[in-house]
Amino acid sequence: MFEVVGFYKFVKISYLKKNQKVLFETLKMKNIRGTIIISKEGVNGTISGKAADIKFTINNLKRTFKFKEFNSSNVSRSSFQPFHKPKVKIKNEVIPMNLILNKRIKKKDSHVDPIKWNKLIKEKNTVLIDARKPFEYDVGTFKGAINPDVDNFRDFPKYLKKLKKNQPIAMFCTGGIRCEKASVYLEKKGFNNIYQLNGGILNYLKKTNKKKSLWKGECFVFDNRISLKHGLKVGSYSMCSGCRKPISTKDKKSKKYEEGVSCPNCHDNLTDDQKSRFRMRQKQINLAKEVGKRHIFQKEY
Repeated sequence: MFEVVGFYKFVKISYLKKNQKVLFETLKMKNIRGTIIISKEGVNGTISGKAADIKFTINNLKRTFKFKEFNSSNVSRSSFQPFHKPKVKIKNEVIPMNLILNKRIKKKDSHVDPIKWNKLIKEKNTVLIDARKPFEYDVGTFKGAINPDVDNFRDFPKYLKKLKKNQPIAMFCTGGIRCEKASVYLEKKGFNNIYQLNGGILNYLKKTNKKKSLWKGECFVFDNRISLKHGLKVGSYSMCSGCRKPISTKDKKSKKYEEGVSCPNCHDNLTDDQKSRFRMRQKQINLAKEVGKRHIFQKEY
């Protein structure tokens, strides 16, 4: 069993290249896979490995950057290693929004726990915003949620500018970091009634009983589990090899679905040459499976 940990911390970081090397060596030494992003404003990542190795790596990361607790973190488990390799990337921002945060991320706490969240989003005057990308929204969301329909988070502020400053605004995303930045942006623009789901959707699905839940569908995650359900159990979605978008069991019944080649989302947009290359790739994957091996192009488990 593998432990999967997602986390973020807004903290001043110096010597990025040096710390990138130190972190990467730790990941390799402990056989940890996943991605860690570091910038001058903080750290954001999701990693997976054996529990003891994850604990060592997290403690080492906290010592390196001199802080005791993450702003938010979530822990789940997987029967397989959901990442292909370790990565440590240097970025200008941990989440791109053209807004650099300092150590003190906001003046007042806007986090709402899952129990209070249900009450908040049931109120008629609350504007409920799903801060994720459209394809994530399509996999699952809260009833009544609005999706800004932006593929790049840098464009999110353009949508936020359209909101009324006197309305209660409740935002949510996968682990919380996108809403963390958006809430700071709104506060700087004079909004007072800003709320964000503490720990994001993953924290909600982990702590909320399905019978009392207001969540509909599954939650897309950026690893080979593809989607998670209540209790953070692996969901029913797969990944299309043609467009790298999540596909449901219903999508697989479509005539436009072909394993390893296309799905209803991309079938009409792929060229014949692309489909031919994808079919050849899938044939190699199938041949590798037949002899009990895993092909280099195999993206799912």
